[in-house]
Parts: sequence; structure tokens; C-alpha cells
Amino acid sequence: MAHVLYIKANPKSIEHSRTFQLSEKFIENYKNLHPEDTITTLDLYKEPIHFLTFEDLNEIFGAKSEEKRNHPILKYAYQFAEADKYVVAAPMWNLSFPAVLKAYMDYVSVSGITFQYTANGPAGLCKNKKAVFLTTSGGEYSETKNADLEMGERYLRALFCFFGIENFQTIRAENLDLQGADVNDILAKAKERAKSLADSF
Repeated sequence: MAHVLYIKANPKSIEHSRTFQLSEKFIENYKNLHPEDTITTLDLYKEPIHFLTFEDLNEIFGAKSEEKRNHPILKYAYQFAEADKYVVAAPMWNLSFPAVLKAYMDYVSVSGITFQYTANGPAGLCKNKKAVFLTTSGGEYSETKNADLEMGERYLRALFCFFGIENFQTIRAENLDLQGADVNDILAKAKERAKSLADSF
């Protein structure tokens, strides 16, 4: 039985979020195909996540102990490290993603929990796991000249790899805000890709 951590980063409800319509379709199909697995949903806009302070950094870089598992910041890092699979849902905002997701990644980037420093440099502690990033954007940023402007998926892929999670896939629904775009068709095709991935995820 696998433990899936479903990380949501959008202040909108599913009725108003095209990203969540995509990610919920993935989760729905995943549940049907893997009923024995456990899914924990983490809605970042409903969590007490803030930008790290000086005092927070002292805790993050301090000694780790069993009691720290309940620390208001370190608990997120332990939760992340103990998951087997990750589903991240966030729209493209200003070439990246909502800031709360970056703040969350700062919470889980903790030496001794998700990675460690060795004599040969940093090494991930979350190996043999997998992740999928589900996202939407008004324009196209995956294969055109605008691909160099996209910094959200690239950042997440790099950081997950830093943690040792090399199996990282992305499902996108792009061009949703272009004039004349068939939004329903674009979303339908993306949902089909998500449904297919849920089978092997």
C-alpha cells in the first residue's frame, strides 16, 4: 500500500479552478485504480504556512529529534519524506506558481529529513519515489520559444530530483486564455492524459 501526498496550491475552488478540475480527475481515477492506497490532501491555502523567519531557520538547521515531528514547520518535512508518491496541483502564475507553494517547498527542504550533506555533496533521502505536477496556463510554455520563460515546472523538477525523486512527470493544459481557444477541448484532452498516467502512477 502506497501513501500519496496530494499538494494543492490555488486559492480557487474546484468550480473555478481549471487546475483542480485536472488534478481532481487524476485523483479520481487513481483512487479507482489503486483503492488500497492512502491519499492525504494538503491544501496549502488552508495551512498556517508563512515565509521563514530567522527563528524558523534555527529550528530547521538544528538537531532533529522525535519530538520535532510535531513542530509547526518540521512536521511538513517529515510528512513529505514519509510519502511514497506526490501529486502537485498548481496553476502558472507569472511564469511560475503561487508563492505559497514556494514557501511550502522551503518548509520541506530540510537537511536530515528530505536530503543530507555528505562528503561528496548533498544527497536526496527520498529515493525510489514518484511525482506528477498538474498545471494549467493561459499561453503555451512547454515547446515554443516561451519555454525558457517557464520557471515553475523546472523548479519543482529540479528540487524533487535534489530530494532523490527522479521520476517526475508533468500534465499540462495550455493556451486556455488565447482568443478563440476551445477551453473544454483542451481540458478534456489533458484529463485523458491524466487518466492514462493514473493507471501507471
